[in-house]
Amino acid sequence: MSHLISRFQQLIAAPSISSALPEYDSSNKAVIDLLAEWLTPLGFDCEIMRVPKERLGEPDKYNLIATLGSGPGGLVLSGHTDTVPCNPERWSSDPFKLTERDGKLYGLGTCDMKGFFALAIEAIENILNQLGNPKKLDLQQPLIILATADEECSMSGARVLVEQGRPKGRYAIIGEPTGLKPIRMHKGIMMETIRLTGNAGHSSNPSLGINAIDAMHDVITELKAYRLQLAKENHNQDFEIDIPTLNFGCLHGGDNPNRICGSCELAFDLRALPGMNNDQLRAEMEARLKPIASRHNVKFELEALFPGVPSFATDKNADLVKLAEKLTNHQAHAVAFATEAPFMQQLGMETLILGPGSIDQAHQLDEFISLDQIQPTVELLSQFINEYCIKSHSV
Repeated sequence: MSHLISRFQQLIAAPSISSALPEYDSSNKAVIDLLAEWLTPLGFDCEIMRVPKERLGEPDKYNLIATLGSGPGGLVLSGHTDTVPCNPERWSSDPFKLTERDGKLYGLGTCDMKGFFALAIEAIENILNQLGNPKKLDLQQPLIILATADEECSMSGARVLVEQGRPKGRYAIIGEPTGLKPIRMHKGIMMETIRLTGNAGHSSNPSLGINAIDAMHDVITELKAYRLQLAKENHNQDFEIDIPTLNFGCLHGGDNPNRICGSCELAFDLRALPGMNNDQLRAEMEARLKPIASRHNVKFELEALFPGVPSFATDKNADLVKLAEKLTNHQAHAVAFATEAPFMQQLGMETLILGPGSIDQAHQLDEFISLDQIQPTVELLSQFINEYCIKSHSV
């Protein structure tokens, strides 16, 4: 337990914030280096992959592909190394210092999701101890620890992996906080902005300008109608919210009551069900909204705020799903939040989301993981490694 706590402490102490705001964004290299330092003595071949910068001046970001064993198939244990920004002054304790109280470990990333790596390494060491502590595991199929960059912001780390077609594995478990209950589906997410540009002028005479707020009113009305259509035509009872959702997040326009509004901007997100395609949804919205802009004689722009995440689904009868349900005694279900799972799926792997902690603690003040989640997680990961890497498994 002392080694495990030490690893937690070091991971939490290494800032790796991802943010669209440059003043908060930081590199994840310190976390990647720690993982490579711990995995190399266990026999892993550690490849550190630089992720191309998204923006000028952005800190360097990295993925880690740590591989033990060789050959086709095998198991990937995957997680992201970054965290969201935090407000240290509002925490009950230092978010970058692991703090134990009331049966919980507090710190930024304990739950979402640096802690998963410490637990995965603990599972590997437990197996080594059970086998008489050999220098490394003798595997029938490879075991890969995958650590990615920028999941909380752009998912650029996962996108680079897809571009390079690596790593190759048969099964992938993403250790996001699910309370150790398997997740086989989640919604996709798009974040879009609509900009309408008219002409400013004196409000005493409407003919002196083109009011972008008037045009945006009709755009929003059309998007609300589109939202109702999507909800009517698309249902999936596996989700708590069983329809796609479209949320108007922020609206900005104009600068003074006595001036015709020359420009207006709306930002929104759309969370699609499995089977729905983000590119098709964007094209449908553009086709419905452009005529409105033309009618108001305003310039229309529809822009993605980030590339978006596809929806994700693994078949309920997939081998990995069945094994996870057997080992956890929980039926696989669906969630609304997005993960790197569709990118692992694009690499050809059966993919499942399964990890310790609760999503309710993610992105919150005083983030924590309960101590009573630690041993069950270590035991569960040990079972997956044993089934998929050490022996031929059967469900």
